[in-house]
Amino acid sequence: MEELQISEIEATFTALVKQWREETFGISSTNQMSMHPAYQQIIGMGKPVIPLLLKELEKKSGHWFWALKSISREDPVPQEYRGKVKEMTKAWLEWGKQRGYRW
Repeated sequence: MEELQISEIEATFTALVKQWREETFGISSTNQMSMHPAYQQIIGMGKPVIPLLLKELEKKSGHWFWALKSISREDPVPQEYRGKVKEMTKAWLEWGKQRGYRW
């Protein structure tokens, strides 16, 4: 039963990511991208999607910092790394590993 739930969550997440990428292609505003309904639905899925977000972050980067911050209510990115995608990604991936997330 639990495996079914996980694959359902993953399928929903994947569909939302695909929709979000297609519908925000060419938009450079982070605010606009993160207010997109599909992005908001991903946030609404809560903690079960954290490993999926970390996986997306690792393989494609993307703009998942806002979602991770909203869901986890944490922000592991030091002030000096703000706006530096590579360093922000590294901070979040390290955060995930420290909390035992697997992706």
